[in-house]
Amino acid sequence: MKATAKAHPIQGLVKYHGMRDEELRLPYHDSISVCTAPTHTKTTVEFQPDAAEDVYRIDGEEVTGRGAERIDAVVDHVRSLAEFDHAVRLESENSFPSNIGFGSSSSGFAAAAMALAEAAGLDLSRPDVSTIARRGSSSAARAVTGAFSHLYAGLNDEDCRSERIESDLEDDLRIVAAHVPAYKETEQAHEEAAESHMFEARMAHVHEQLQTMRDALREADFDRTFELAEHDSLSLTATTMTGPAGWVYWQPRTIAVFNAVRELREEEDVPVYFSTDTGASVYVNTTEEHVERVESAVADCDVETDVWRVGGPAEILPESDALF
Repeated sequence: MKATAKAHPIQGLVKYHGMRDEELRLPYHDSISVCTAPTHTKTTVEFQPDAAEDVYRIDGEEVTGRGAERIDAVVDHVRSLAEFDHAVRLESENSFPSNIGFGSSSSGFAAAAMALAEAAGLDLSRPDVSTIARRGSSSAARAVTGAFSHLYAGLNDEDCRSERIESDLEDDLRIVAAHVPAYKETEQAHEEAAESHMFEARMAHVHEQLQTMRDALREADFDRTFELAEHDSLSLTATTMTGPAGWVYWQPRTIAVFNAVRELREEEDVPVYFSTDTGASVYVNTTEEHVERVESAVADCDVETDVWRVGGPAEILPESDALF
């Protein structure tokens, strides 16, 4: 009753904000994202019938408090589906910095859900597994199905699940990751989203954004896809900043990257667009042809950079890759 899985984190393209049900993590509206590789989370789980309690470790550190409660929600649901109550040992490692805006919770819960379902002997499709991962993080549902994926909103697991969107952009997309370390609190921002006076405005236009994004991806229209993602980042941040706590995640180097991207686009006609999730770090989306020029310009903003490609769905790894 042991399994190991790997999942890639996501970059939100049309992002969700706020949850109508915090226990089941049901978002107010649909969302679309793309997975980034080679960044990943690897997770090994083992159900241990003779153990006294669950043990969770991430990057060697034991998880307690709210973090453990979120893992509990995923583990308990798998135990319910498998109809047993065995204790579980879960260990997870990230190949990239966590909690600076690069989606570590998405890959973490996606890998956990895949490994738990496998270890429990459940025969589930990836959309099925996405409903398990969603209980830890809504974005994790999309990390399960991988590449470009769409999480549908709904009031139950039949409706609120993720599916992959096939797109020819998968091969050409390059993502320059601009690391801007700054601790963030995504969960609190979601909790108060609906209290922002900008929230209803976002809800009024997000459905058209979602359909436009799906069309752009199917047609492999790079500029339309990532121009929309850039605008959605600004919309999301406007909602976040106008909630009761007034969360401001961007840092001076975040803005410097934005300005460098716009200069490349306007003065050199480079196909390049910025995007942020809830955090200060920046995804800079461009094509294989232009990625070296873009990375050089982003690095000139005094930030650490990586170049990423599109990542696939969560997958089960061989026993030899187990973390314990």
